[in-house]
Amino acid sequence: MPTIRNPILPGFNPDPSILRVGDDYYIATSTFEWYPGVQIHHSTDLANWDLVTRPLTRASQLDMRGDPDSCGIWAPCLSHDGEQFFLIYTDIKRKDGSFKDGHNYLVTAPSIEGPWSDPVYMNSSGFDPSLFHDDDGRKWFVNMLWDHRTRPLLFAGIALQEYDHAAKKLVGPIKNIYQGTDLKLVEGPHLYKRNGKDGRPWYYLLTAEGGTGYEHAVTFARSRNIDGPYETHPQKHILTAKDAPLNAVQRSGHGDIVETPDGKTFLVHLMGRPTTQKRRCVLGRETGIQEAYWGNDDWLWVKNGPAPSLEVEVPGTRDDTDYWAE
Repeated sequence: MPTIRNPILPGFNPDPSILRVGDDYYIATSTFEWYPGVQIHHSTDLANWDLVTRPLTRASQLDMRGDPDSCGIWAPCLSHDGEQFFLIYTDIKRKDGSFKDGHNYLVTAPSIEGPWSDPVYMNSSGFDPSLFHDDDGRKWFVNMLWDHRTRPLLFAGIALQEYDHAAKKLVGPIKNIYQGTDLKLVEGPHLYKRNGKDGRPWYYLLTAEGGTGYEHAVTFARSRNIDGPYETHPQKHILTAKDAPLNAVQRSGHGDIVETPDGKTFLVHLMGRPTTQKRRCVLGRETGIQEAYWGNDDWLWVKNGPAPSLEVEVPGTRDDTDYWAE
């Protein structure tokens, strides 16, 4: 496969959620206080990306009056159930003090260009919500949790609850399915399902840990049951630059997984490119990509990981002149 340089979405494209429908790939990223809300890019080769829509275009979908700087849309999740697109997102109203539970919503559309529906209110629990469509037709909602018994607040784990799309509401019990590792600050959950070497299905949970700075990481876990218990990957963090301070790609975490039509696996992730000794990322938080593979142990491993690679083989080709100064 041809080689390209990271990032694939340069400059202020954080918290990527990736999806493939047929031969088309889509990535949704956070837009914070910028309007319209959420950016969705499209590609057919994982190398070349074009902005196709900003789906939250009216006040009924997104009313950010009063939102402070760096609040608004955090970490959207884009999915498809075989019939329509689902977009889960958070509208953060406050990031300081003890009132950090965001309002989580769902909109749907028959095509990526829309029309996108008015929102369904999901809950006001934490942030980083995600929707998983199981192969039995059930849908499951996950988000990070706050521990409101402590001051200052602490991250408490990942909550799971079933979503009834016909009733347009969350139903049933809420369960804390994963509390993360000693790196702490577990957030950014995504669920997947895949058969193991023995033919039995595994549920996989990908999360972000370590905050969004230089300790950021992608953590991976699995369980035979969707509600756990989840065991953590033997490497703990399948992608992180926290132990590679001279790596060109830094601040790597908050990822999502996609498979190509021919069965290859890629991980997209948040990243930064620091400049000077002050290590400032002047282009903000960007979206990178890494090749990954499933081992004989039924675990996902990042090629040449866990430190992220600057150059990655993907199906497509691209002129990188404008992406990285030579």
